[in-house]
Amino acid sequence: MEIFGGFMVMMSIIGLFLAVVWLIMPFVLFAMKGKQDRSFELLETIEKRLGTIDEQLSRLQSAHATPAPLASVADEGLPGHANQSPATPLA
Repeated sequence: MEIFGGFMVMMSIIGLFLAVVWLIMPFVLFAMKGKQDRSFELLETIEKRLGTIDEQLSRLQSAHATPAPLASVADEGLPGHANQSPATPLA
């Protein structure tokens, strides 16, 4: 009879645990889904903003893509000119 009593105590503890999980889990899942939906919308807006920034940068680079004048070979040998390579911008 003591085995049956111990088994019932163990089952009641497990049943209480499962009942708590069964009652709390839907609220946890719905809260996570709401946060996930909000994060997805935020990610979409960030993606759109990054796309417009990338588009603006490509337009600016194409507008300022004029080639720099290169020194000719004949100009390098002229007296009075230092033999320095022309500076190129980093950006």
